[in-house]
Formats: sequence, structure tokens, C-alpha cells
Amino acid sequence: MRPSEATTYKATIIMNKYTRTAVLFHWLTALLIIGSFLLGITMINMPGITPTKLKYFSWHKWLGVTIFGLSCLRLLWRLGHPAPPYPEMPAWQKLAASGLHVFLYVLIIVIPVSGYLYSMAAGIPVIYLGILPLPVIMDPNPELKPLLKELHFYLNMALLGSFTLHVVAALKHQYIDRDNLIQRMLP
Repeated sequence: MRPSEATTYKATIIMNKYTRTAVLFHWLTALLIIGSFLLGITMINMPGITPTKLKYFSWHKWLGVTIFGLSCLRLLWRLGHPAPPYPEMPAWQKLAASGLHVFLYVLIIVIPVSGYLYSMAAGIPVIYLGILPLPVIMDPNPELKPLLKELHFYLNMALLGSFTLHVVAALKHQYIDRDNLIQRMLP
């Protein structure tokens, strides 16, 4: 690549970057999801009911509520600030990337809702940050509780798979395709 082409290429990447707000939403959401996922795996593998396990359950719920709120704000932001265009790539890759992004958005909204409904079915209120009680939208339901628990688990496994695919695709673009696609989402 000649120097003038390199300058044009870098200018194209800068023009095709996400906004700073979108980048902040992306990375903050990713970190909160990773933290919530790790906390969830840790707490379900703890034997018995202990003060530490109960504390982890509270933190996990608080993270879920935060992720839900942040994701709603992120979607509102995205409506007014569309994603930059993809660089040159096959149409099927653009379609796959768009589909994966939509699926990730659906999961980051639906998973906290499924956890909230699971808590409601178990008869356990959600008190955000130990201060703000969230509305009780359903009575305890012993029949629904195991179904919602399983749904919450499998939705999280779908998120783990989708997240992994998202990261692998970003790394493929960076190190195999060398199209600097990842630069669009870096601060």
C-alpha cells in the first residue's frame, strides 16, 4: 500500500467508527455481562445457602437490572445513531454479522427479563442495589419456577456461544482479513 493509499484507508476507518457513546455502551455492557456471567456460574456452583451465596445472588440481580437499563439506553442511542457501514466483505458476512448483532441485542434484553421472572416465580423480590424494590409483576409460581430457571440458563448459554462467535469473528477480521474492522469499536 502506497503512503497516499494508507492515509485514505485510515481516513475511511476514522469516518466509519462508532460514536464514543456507542463505544462506551459496547464495552461497558460487555464487561457487565462478563461479570454477571462469571458471578452466576460461581454462585450456582456454591453448595447450600450461605450469606456469601445470597450476596452473590443479589449482586447478580443488580448487574442484570443494570445491563437491562443500559441496553435499553443503548438501543435508544442506536436508533438515532446507526452503525457505520461495513468495510468491503462478502454479502453473506455482512448478513451474518447483522444477524448476530440483532441476536445479541435480543439476548441482552431477554436474559435479564427471564432472570427477573424467575425471581418472581420463586417468590424472591428484586431490590435493586438493596434500596429500590422492583415491582412484583407475578405471584410465586412453583410450576413456572423450574421452567424459568432452565430458560434463563439456556439463554445464557446462547449468549455465551454468540459472544464467543462475535469475538472470534472480530479477531478473524483483525488478524486474517486484516481489514481493521475492530478499529471501529475501539476507543
